[in-house]
Amino acid sequence: MGKQPAQRYVQPKNVREAMTVIQDLFNQYRHAPVTPELLNYHDGLIQRLQSDIFVAALRENNPAQQKQLGTMIQAMKAWRQIRVSGQPFNGKMKNFKLVTNNGPHFKQHVHKVKGNHNYRGVRH
Repeated sequence: MGKQPAQRYVQPKNVREAMTVIQDLFNQYRHAPVTPELLNYHDGLIQRLQSDIFVAALRENNPAQQKQLGTMIQAMKAWRQIRVSGQPFNGKMKNFKLVTNNGPHFKQHVHKVKGNHNYRGVRH
């Protein structure tokens, strides 16, 4: 008769997709000012990771993924402790673990040497 209502929430198909969605959400709000609403939202995500996503990971029987899930839960708990204590958080979640980018980044200026080689020369 009519169109189906649009799905409001994302429905992940497997554990990896669910972890990726939560990782992306975390990376969006990791620098936001700490408010009670943000902490409740963050705790809700941790709760989801520890409950139904953890049970689904056990059902999929993938030990590497279960280890990644544990690492992700610990990382999100660490973020909460850092932010609640008033410290700035300089990192992001990549591959389900916290990564800080404290080291210097050097730009590599690459130029091609004459000829049709697959390698590139470096000026000295």
